[in-house]
Amino acid sequence: MSDLSVGMPAPDFELRDQDGHAVRLSGFRGVNPVVLFFYPKDNTRVCTQEACAFRDDYSQFRDAGVKLFGISSDSTASHSNFARAHSLPYPLLTDSGGKVRRLFSVKKTWGLLPGRATFVIDRDGIVRHIFSSQFEAATHVTEALAALQRQSG
Repeated sequence: MSDLSVGMPAPDFELRDQDGHAVRLSGFRGVNPVVLFFYPKDNTRVCTQEACAFRDDYSQFRDAGVKLFGISSDSTASHSNFARAHSLPYPLLTDSGGKVRRLFSVKKTWGLLPGRATFVIDRDGIVRHIFSSQFEAATHVTEALAALQRQSG
């Protein structure tokens, strides 16, 4: 399998959110752009910074009609506690075993830590932007917003 890159169709998947509801990526095709941000672990310093940065700018995503999702391998219970503790207004999806992370070619950092990457997917299901940085948490938000602005502008 080749690495996922800009211009390719986003692979479809179905994962459970923190409330146990199934979310299927293809359900947004033709309706909404989607931003997915993969992060290593709930309740860690940089991951919390990233999740809260997306929270703080959530209205910009919502106003643009974007569906925003955070994805990690944490359990639905962990996601529920994390979302509640930080008032996250968007769903967190559980990728047990990292299958979706592999579908999106999100590499491990130093071969150990699950990678941190953000994908902007247009209404047609095409990947339009990818940003990967393990430690620049807030930059994931600014990169995603800039990519969405370029698409709509």
